[in-house]
Amino acid sequence: MSDHTAHRPWRQIIRRKSRQIHVGKVAVGGDAPITVQSMTTTRTWDVKATIEQVHALEAAGADIVRISCPDEESSAALKQIVPNVGVPIVADIHFHYKRGIEAARNGAACLRINPGNIGGRDRVKEVVKAARDHNLSIRIGVNAGSLEKDLLEKYGEPCPDAMVESALNHMKFLQDEDFHEFKISCKASDVFLAVAAYQQLAEACDYPLHLGITEAGGLRSGTIKSAIGLGSLLWAGIGDTIRVSLSADPVEEVKAGFDMLKSLGLRHRGVNVISCPSCARQQYDVIKTVEELERRIAHITTPMTVSVIGCVVNGPGEATMTDIGFTGGGKGTHQVYLAGVPHHRLKDEGIVEHLAGLIEAKAKEIEARKAEAEKAAAEKAEAGAAAAAE
Repeated sequence: MSDHTAHRPWRQIIRRKSRQIHVGKVAVGGDAPITVQSMTTTRTWDVKATIEQVHALEAAGADIVRISCPDEESSAALKQIVPNVGVPIVADIHFHYKRGIEAARNGAACLRINPGNIGGRDRVKEVVKAARDHNLSIRIGVNAGSLEKDLLEKYGEPCPDAMVESALNHMKFLQDEDFHEFKISCKASDVFLAVAAYQQLAEACDYPLHLGITEAGGLRSGTIKSAIGLGSLLWAGIGDTIRVSLSADPVEEVKAGFDMLKSLGLRHRGVNVISCPSCARQQYDVIKTVEELERRIAHITTPMTVSVIGCVVNGPGEATMTDIGFTGGGKGTHQVYLAGVPHHRLKDEGIVEHLAGLIEAKAKEIEARKAEAEKAAAEKAEAGAAAAAE
C-alpha cells in the first residue's frame, strides 16, 4: 500500500544534498538510494570462506562489502575474491599504505583509509594515485579511537571538533590532488559523540557520508545503540550509506540496516511485518505466529507491508494501511484483509502457511507489474530514439 507521503508532510525526510560518487557500479550520495554495507569476518587469505561469506551478505541484500587487508597475503587474495562475487568490494586499509596500492591493483572498488594511522601526506598521495589509476573511490574513515596525536594534544580528548578537523584535513589532502571521488565517515562508539560529529561534518562539506556507530556491541545492544544513533541522523536527512557494526554474524548487520531504513521509509526491501505485542485479548498465539511467518517469508525481497494483529481493537485499522492484513476474531475464526478490505475468514489451522501463500502471490503480482512497467518504459524510450533518428 502507498504511504501517501505527499499528503503527510510529517512523514517526509529531506535528505541532505551531497555530491555523488561510485563504489564500483553502486552510486553513493546525490539522489541514489541509501546503501547498506557490511564487512567480512573471515581471514581474507582464506579465499573460499571469504567468498562464501560475501555471497551470504549479497543474499541478505548488502550493496557493498568491506574486506580487511592487514597483510600482503590478504590484499593478494582480492585477485581471486573480486571476480567471484557480485557486489563491489571495499579494501579496509590500516597502517600499511602499500596494502592500499596492492588492493587497487587487485580489483577493489574502493579503499578505506584511516587518517589517524595511514601515515604522512606522501603516503596518502601514493594511495590517491593508485585509486585514480585504477578508477577507485576512497572512504576517509575517521574514528574516535584512532585520532591523530596532534589533534588529541590540541583538544585533550576525542571530541566532535577533533574528529571533524581530522576529516577536513584529510579531505583537503585529496582535494589538493584534484581527487573528489570520496566519501567520509566520522565514527565513535559513543552515540552522542558520533551524532554530534556527523552533524557538524554534514554542515562543513557536501561529500557523501558513510554512517556508523563503531564497535556498537553485540546483536541486541549494538542494534539498539546503532538504531538510536543512525536513526537520529537519518531522520535529519544525514547519511548516504550505512553500516551497523555488530559483534555478530555480519548478515545480521545487513538485516538491521535494512530494518532501520525501512522504519524511516527511506528504503524498502522485503516484507514489513506490523504486529502487536499480544495480550489477554489475543485470539491466537501472535508471538509464535509472527516468529514462524517471518522465518517462512525471509526469502521474499519484494517490498510490501503485512499486519498481524491479535484482536479487533487495532487489527481492522492497521489492515486498512497494509497490503495484507490479519486480525484475530472470536471462536477461532479470523479475518483476512487484502488491500485494506475484508476479503475472507480463516480458521486457526494453517495460519502461517495461508498468510505466506498470500504474501508470495502478492510478491509475484508486484514483480509482474514492475516488469510490465519497465518493458513499457523501454519500448517508449526506443520509440522516442527511433523517431529522433528519422
